[in-house]
Amino acid sequence: MLNQRFINFYTMKALKNLFIVFVFLFATTTFAQESYTVNGNSYSLQTEVEGPLTLLWNVIDNEYRYFAKKGNEIVELSNTRVDGKYQEEYKQTLAQLTADFPVDASRTNLTLVGLRSYFNQYNKLADTNYVERSTSVDLETRLGAFGGISNNNSTTNPENVFAPLLGVEFEVTDNEMLKRHALVLQFRHSFEAKDYDLTFSQFALNYRFKFIHNERLSVFAQAKFFTLTFSKLAEDNLEGLEELSKTSLNAPIGLGLGMDYKLGNGYLTLGLNDLVSPGLDTNDEFSVDVTLGYKFIL
Repeated sequence: MLNQRFINFYTMKALKNLFIVFVFLFATTTFAQESYTVNGNSYSLQTEVEGPLTLLWNVIDNEYRYFAKKGNEIVELSNTRVDGKYQEEYKQTLAQLTADFPVDASRTNLTLVGLRSYFNQYNKLADTNYVERSTSVDLETRLGAFGGISNNNSTTNPENVFAPLLGVEFEVTDNEMLKRHALVLQFRHSFEAKDYDLTFSQFALNYRFKFIHNERLSVFAQAKFFTLTFSKLAEDNLEGLEELSKTSLNAPIGLGLGMDYKLGNGYLTLGLNDLVSPGLDTNDEFSVDVTLGYKFIL
């Protein structure tokens, strides 16, 4: 009992410290914003590249918007879509802004990475003393809730009964250098169901790799680094076992798949969780753990 309390105390302390680290990383990578007036409209913009040609940007109405500042002039870099085809007006705008020291914009994408490279090229030509700012990550945090069903095949479930579950998750991802990767701190609670007398609550730290990723859709593989589970078996359970409450810490514990679909100011999420659970005893049934939810961009 003493050893169990010792494990619980330090596990919860580790989770708390991990959350603090996530908050600290997000806070220290938030760029300072300033207000600018463009065509009579006021925008709060972040400075990505500063020099003879300055790159400004922000997410406005759930859309990435980019602006170029040269001297006192600020223009938006646009890429409108007509009859399904992008017009790429931003390339002509860049050519006009860099006419004094031409830089080819034909292969420049309207992304933070592509524009950063283009602006740095021009600034080095326009100012021999210009020093390129080192590239940094652009962390984004997301908070979501989900629900679903699971046969919890690694628990006491010999009849392979499906039970309902609810959960929340806090995700940290990057929009630049590590945009295919994410860390997720997740909590879920599985309820009793008919002929299934077990309830449990679980904290998990997950890693996600987005093998399909674009602005609208991400499909990812998920691995659990570790889980902390609090379970309780009812006293009158069908298995004839005594009432049992226990806490367990496991690592690693599950591999699954998931999908994020951009919808409004967040993402609709679908998860096929714990398809494989290496190192865990199961009831020899195929794992079916399906969740559906929504997460907001913070």
